[in-house]
Amino acid sequence: MIKPYNQTEGKKKQITKMFDNIANTYDLLNHFLSLRMHILWRKKAIKHININTKKILDIGTGTADFAIDSAKKINAQIIGIDLSKKMLEIGKRKIIKKKLNKKIYLEIGDAEQLQFNKNNFDVITAGFVIRNFEDINKGLLEQYRVLKPNGQLIILEPSIPRLIPFKQIYTLYFSYFLPLIGKIISKDKSAYNYLNKSVKKFPEKELFIKKLKKIGFKKCKHIPLSFGIVSLFIAIK
Repeated sequence: MIKPYNQTEGKKKQITKMFDNIANTYDLLNHFLSLRMHILWRKKAIKHININTKKILDIGTGTADFAIDSAKKINAQIIGIDLSKKMLEIGKRKIIKKKLNKKIYLEIGDAEQLQFNKNNFDVITAGFVIRNFEDINKGLLEQYRVLKPNGQLIILEPSIPRLIPFKQIYTLYFSYFLPLIGKIISKDKSAYNYLNKSVKKFPEKELFIKKLKKIGFKKCKHIPLSFGIVSLFIAIK
């Protein structure tokens, strides 16, 4: 299991600590290191949300970008959960600034042990969070449980492109440039090394689709974005 800091403490505890540590520089680095492409990736994902959706759960909401972008396009109640208190504090300030506090509610929550009843949400969005789970299968089972029948699970995850030369460029960028800049700006030498390692450890698209189907999801599909550096997964309960 890939963990940010050491092999003795639990992954969940370390992930919470890591995001608390980098919260103040997270949005800046997200813009810079993705060349602002993260905005486009979320827009692509949100286009697949059913327009009649009334209730969305955004897991690993962080500073609430996915929730905010969804609220601009979909007239739904949105609940965002995250383990990091400091990330949520920043997200709450952004929501108030954008006057979306009547549409979006943020709270501490564990995506692997959701505090909601079954068959509760029309859509679950998960932006760059699944690879941070201690137990991916357990987390996906929880998402399945709280989704309504025919509800959508929409996942964005970094992925390693297969096409040449994008694979080679990506490997150089993720292995050397990203960890160095991340360390300098965030002051956390481990966080962006963990990002690189966790992406490599995440299941290949075919295996991840199999996981989704085994849990019970149907109509599972994978859409590569930006030459495959990000994967969009869509699954229906």
